[in-house]
Amino acid sequence: MGPARWLALGSILGLGALLQGRRLGPEDAGFGECDRFFYAETPPAGLAAAGHVKICQRSEGAERFATLYSTRDRTPVYSAFRAPGRAPRDAEERWVLEPQIDDPNSNLEEVINEADAITSVNNLGSKQALNTDYLDSDYQRGQLYPFSLSNDFHTATFTLTNAAPMTPSFQERWYMNLNSLMDRALTPQCGGGDDLYIITGAVPSAHKVKDKVSIPEFVWLAACCAIPGGGWAMGFVKHTRDGDVIEDVMVKDLEKLLPLNPQLFQNNCGETEQDTEKMKKILEIVNQVQDEERMVLSKESSRPPPSTESKKSALLPPGASEERSSFFGKLMGFIASPFIKLFQLICYLVVGILKSTVYFLWCVTKQVINGIESCLYRLGSATISYFLAIGEELASIPWKVLKVIMKIIRAVLRILCCLLKAVCRILGIPVRVFVDVATFPVYTMGAIPIVCKDIAVGLGGIISLLFDTAFGTVGGLFHVVFSVCKQIGYRVTFDNSGEL
Repeated sequence: MGPARWLALGSILGLGALLQGRRLGPEDAGFGECDRFFYAETPPAGLAAAGHVKICQRSEGAERFATLYSTRDRTPVYSAFRAPGRAPRDAEERWVLEPQIDDPNSNLEEVINEADAITSVNNLGSKQALNTDYLDSDYQRGQLYPFSLSNDFHTATFTLTNAAPMTPSFQERWYMNLNSLMDRALTPQCGGGDDLYIITGAVPSAHKVKDKVSIPEFVWLAACCAIPGGGWAMGFVKHTRDGDVIEDVMVKDLEKLLPLNPQLFQNNCGETEQDTEKMKKILEIVNQVQDEERMVLSKESSRPPPSTESKKSALLPPGASEERSSFFGKLMGFIASPFIKLFQLICYLVVGILKSTVYFLWCVTKQVINGIESCLYRLGSATISYFLAIGEELASIPWKVLKVIMKIIRAVLRILCCLLKAVCRILGIPVRVFVDVATFPVYTMGAIPIVCKDIAVGLGGIISLLFDTAFGTVGGLFHVVFSVCKQIGYRVTFDNSGEL
């Protein structure tokens, strides 16, 4: 082991006083103070499992990011952080570990370097990766939350719970992708990043470094912009195979690629209010980042191997140099030199033409593919818009039918209300009136005989009175006449007697 590696192990004696990593127990619902690094303060649902440890990483009394760590794979499941800042580029790598992961009964609440942990932490390395696991291997400690995206001057991201095994070339391109996406796409399209939530994770494969630390099959990033009315959500996947570039995916598709099919953001990061125009701009920048990565890969693949001529010269015996220094060798070299130069020039021209032709064809193919992708994207967008419009109309039909039914019900209720008012007014009439009206025919029919009897009695009385009056008048007349006649007769008799 070289002195630089010993320096990386032993140069952070005072770092533990500045960095703190709070391990949360299974009884804790979330990540405690670090819940603010998640959208709606809600960690991803479905990723936590047995053997996973929740860590709230702190620095100088402030929370920096949250990590879900797998003690089985000795790699982080994910690290969550807010809008990235910019850290000093000349910071030294000072890797530390969490003592409470290997020793839950440890009184050390601060992170500690591996050299000091050997004597103070029980079962060191039983549940987490160590610096020595990466020594003399082809892998480096790749940060899921890169130091280049943090604004922490005390390198809180250099914890081994934030690292997964990565090859040097893959790590370089992963950091390049993250920096490009953050600076050129994600942060500018989210109002400067104040409402930007980032989760980066690694899915382990069956391969391990020194049969301990799982090598990722792929790493991923999920971003949620929570600007009201203008938010969005995007996902990215990068496989560890050589030659693979970073891929953009929808968050729902990313969740299907992850174990246990989790939900990364509550309510899918406000899916119903996402801004598709901003997502299109992000995809344009992603295409540029992918093209840049392809260029880097093509340059790496076109690097010439070590010169065979130099290898041959290194294998020549000592007498060969003396032969070359001979006059014959110089003469042959002088004669052959123009032909060699001409041959090299022709080869250079042929290679240059071939490279230019391949690059031209690649550019044409790229433009054609981009055109096809653009047409397909527009066609898909138009199709989706068409089906959305049809869906809205179909969805509005039950509402319109319900409105008609409500109007019919309201009309029926109005009719019933009018009927009730009429009934109430009818019921407001006194009952005696209804009784009198109802009994009027009965009383009328019952009074007819009595009235007829009274009329008959009256007519009989009238007739009897008329007869009585007539007989009385006739009797009176006879009595008067009789009386008059009687008087007249008495006087005649008296006068006659006097004469006698």
